[in-house]
Amino acid sequence: MKKFKGTGVALITPFKNDLSIDFTTLGKVINHVINGSINYIVLMGTTGESSTLSKDEKKALISFAIETIDKRIPLVVGIGGNNTQDVITQIKNTDLRNVDGILSVAPYYNKPTQRGLYEHFKAIATCSPVPVIMYNIPGRTGCNISADTCLQLARDFENIIGVKEASGNMSQIMKILKDKPDNFLVISGDDLLTLPIIAEGGAGVISVIANAYPAEWSEMVNYCLKQNFKAAREIFYRFMIIIELLFADGNPAGIKSVMSIMNLCQNTLRLPLVPVGKETYTMIRKAMENIK
Repeated sequence: MKKFKGTGVALITPFKNDLSIDFTTLGKVINHVINGSINYIVLMGTTGESSTLSKDEKKALISFAIETIDKRIPLVVGIGGNNTQDVITQIKNTDLRNVDGILSVAPYYNKPTQRGLYEHFKAIATCSPVPVIMYNIPGRTGCNISADTCLQLARDFENIIGVKEASGNMSQIMKILKDKPDNFLVISGDDLLTLPIIAEGGAGVISVIANAYPAEWSEMVNYCLKQNFKAAREIFYRFMIIIELLFADGNPAGIKSVMSIMNLCQNTLRLPLVPVGKETYTMIRKAMENIK
């Protein structure tokens, strides 16, 4: 699946002051990241505040994204949850004809066993008409897709094409990289771990910082994929401080602050998320000024 190698962007969902979706701004952001040489877009993920979107809003977002992207780059849509049957229903009820894949997060809150995780993703793989990328982010879900479970799913289901790994556990990630099938993609879910994960054989990143700096981050990733780590490090270290600050008061509060300073969107989030605090905002602005 070469289409999912390189830099994917975990796209924000911009809101107006009345908290409705700002589709005009969304169109501008989509064109901004495409013009910055992003390889694919991931819609309605964590950064897209998918947990606060209604069914009708999700449907409208997918339709708008398909129309705006106009097949210029691939589109991945986030469809996941902790009720397996409901996820299956969502997949069946979503028009995926012009969607290139789905990103499905591990079940959260109910803490399934590894067997439960296997059966969950088996059910999703069996019903999905498009490729599936698993999303492992135990810091948010409360459960971890182990390396063994990930590898078994990779071997057993052809349309489970990869995993977005955001566990932060490099030992686990390296085990997956070591033993994975050749065509299975290990994608960094953490901007700060992008360089080392690609160095060990990873396929790229689904990035937060690329919402604001798509050209620079795509260039960094491309250098990594070409094994030019000296050039990649030069870009990486320029952005290291601001990437850390993106998560100081939570995601996507950090990236929306950056993008509001760049006049790319309003600094508006839906509760229970709120904008970053004044101190963090000041630090973000200073870090942006120091990027050269």
